[in-house]
Amino acid sequence: MTTPRVAAIHDMSGFGRCSLTVAIPVLSAMGVQCCPLPTAFLSTHTGGFTGFTFLDMTEEMPKVAAHWQELDLRFHAIYSGFLASERQIGIVSDFIRTFRRSDTLVVIDPVMGDDGKAYQTYTSALCSGMTHLAELADVITPNLTEAAFLLGRPYDQLPQEEAGLQELVRELGLHGRRSVVLTGVSLSPGKTGAMCFDAKTSRTETVQVDMIAHPLLGTGDIFASVLTGALVRGDTLFSAAAQAADFVRACAVHTAAQDLPLREGVDFEPMLGLLTK
Repeated sequence: MTTPRVAAIHDMSGFGRCSLTVAIPVLSAMGVQCCPLPTAFLSTHTGGFTGFTFLDMTEEMPKVAAHWQELDLRFHAIYSGFLASERQIGIVSDFIRTFRRSDTLVVIDPVMGDDGKAYQTYTSALCSGMTHLAELADVITPNLTEAAFLLGRPYDQLPQEEAGLQELVRELGLHGRRSVVLTGVSLSPGKTGAMCFDAKTSRTETVQVDMIAHPLLGTGDIFASVLTGALVRGDTLFSAAAQAADFVRACAVHTAAQDLPLREGVDFEPMLGLLTK
């Protein structure tokens, strides 16, 4: 059986567990070849650090794509996340159109912000472009902040009850054109997880795990990477979301026990063995 291959279009931070430094080991542990296409290189991620370097890879990305096209590379999935410039919206859109085949899964994590605010490198134009890029996805994995941006709604007016969240993910699914895994959803005290809409079956379902009372950075990247790996391996959307939530919780428990500085991210590396089973 051919090893599944995923083109991962994300930034890379030299320190701090996020984006490609999460996607590469997670997908590899799941038996999936990860082919990184960096959108930017940073000395550290932007959460909790100052003075970080930021190298925009916009000019290099089309060259990489052109070489991969010459090599006739084929991908089981295209998985995109953090983008570094407005121009990259068009570059990633072209990449998807070039490499997408009938059996290619496109997963877009519409990375834009958290806690009701956009990330410091994201402009309103870039957020608007991300909304258009996400229209090409088979699956999107927004958090609640990104859901508000995608729908053009105030963050503080999003529903919190289950029925309202079910309607929200259906709306995010563009009337059945794409599946949605909305992360950061809590339906009862002490629980967290995701609300899912499967475009193939038109069903909604929730995934809930025990919440770990410890602040964490980078859980969204871990969740989306595990979800992508599971989908590429042939799991259903709900099963993939459950695996992602369970793995994030296991990593959170381990990280809380280490009492690491928040900005170092989730200590997931010792837990990778859970993904190989």
